[in-house]
Amino acid sequence: MKRVVLALIVALLALLLSGVWYVWKRPLAVLAWGERRNLAKNGFQKTALSTPNGEMTVWEAGSGPTVVLLHGAGDQAGAWSIVVPDLTGKYWILIPDLAGHGESAPAAGPLKLGTILAGVETLVHARGKDQPVVLVGNSMGAWLAMVYAHRHPERVARVVAVNGGALHGDYDPMILLPPDREAARKLMEMLRDPDSLKTPDFVLDDVVRHARNGPMGRMFSGKDFEQFLLDGKLGEMRVPVDIIWGESDRLIPLDYAKRMAAQLPAARITTLPRCGHVPQRECPSSLIAALEKVLKEPPPGPRPAGAATTTEPPKPGMP
Repeated sequence: MKRVVLALIVALLALLLSGVWYVWKRPLAVLAWGERRNLAKNGFQKTALSTPNGEMTVWEAGSGPTVVLLHGAGDQAGAWSIVVPDLTGKYWILIPDLAGHGESAPAAGPLKLGTILAGVETLVHARGKDQPVVLVGNSMGAWLAMVYAHRHPERVARVVAVNGGALHGDYDPMILLPPDREAARKLMEMLRDPDSLKTPDFVLDDVVRHARNGPMGRMFSGKDFEQFLLDGKLGEMRVPVDIIWGESDRLIPLDYAKRMAAQLPAARITTLPRCGHVPQRECPSSLIAALEKVLKEPPPGPRPAGAATTTEPPKPGMP
């Protein structure tokens, strides 16, 4: 009996140590697992959608008008897990793992932005309930939302662009592929508010690994970004655009949002103080308040010449 108890204790200790090791070596995978588990706990069903480039994983819940949430490059659907419980009572929410991200195909090889956009097109056409949808995107997700709306205005009621868009940026894209811990630290400092918690070294090491081996590195091998930029074309946009921007974003600063709004026929900006590039993780309560506010209001109409585009941020609730 003592041998059995001892064997059980040894097995439990080994399991505990292996868990600690995994958290230490793969913290981003652990974060993604927790976020996806949170989606399931909040009533989201994980479904599969056939696309031209393989199977896409889509999380679905709620009822009402369709809202599609698009994550950024290198991320996955769980990034929205804290935000969505406040939305499912009013909207039918679709959250895909974008092509080549999360559990969605293709799982290997160069990843083109055109492939990712094709997945968004398939999703909206298949699950949009034959009504114009609201596209909410963060970073690359905002880029995709704007390109899709530009190409298919009849299928989009409005776009909500969160710290992202379809114009050239002023930063070197290679900063998104940090080669070492210090480069990763610099990147994370650009993405987050200075007063937010600092990213631990073991997480920075995983950022380096994930950037090199994950979807981001594969996208840089795809090399088709230029054809999807809308510089000089935003004036053609027939869909109204709400722009929600974390003011502390130093990768794509607020000036980018203002430049985008100045070119769009119908746009307004809501800013989020003390938030960086990914508000749904860094300051979800502020983003929830902003999303609920803009979605309750009529879409922005054509702006009179010389009118201001920036609105005061809503007061966030408790996290």
